[in-house]
Amino acid sequence: QVQMVESGGGLVQAGGSLRLTCTASGSILSFISFNAMGWYRQAPGKQRELVALITKGGTTNYADSVKGRFTISRDGAKNTVHLEMLSLKPEDTAVYYCAAGRSFNDPNDYWGRGTQVTVSS
Repeated sequence: QVQMVESGGGLVQAGGSLRLTCTASGSILSFISFNAMGWYRQAPGKQRELVALITKGGTTNYADSVKGRFTISRDGAKNTVHLEMLSLKPEDTAVYYCAAGRSFNDPNDYWGRGTQVTVSS
């Protein structure tokens, strides 16, 4: 089994920044199967969407809405992934979920419980 634990959410004013961290723990064999880790978000009344991901090889991909503002990074040795969020907007308000998995495009085999990010105008 794999556990994904997020931290770093909170309340921030528009234009501010936050840094989310996710740490995976559990089966080493499961970690080997991770081809990518990523961050998803779900706002009230909306579908969950992929925000950013990073592959085992270090390739990153971002949703158009966050390009240039968010940066994803990974510490493979610690099975940790970070999401640096700058110039936050009220529309970034959502529950942010960490995920990992075998897919290079939609790593959704393992999920965290989520952390709330609220951006006030």
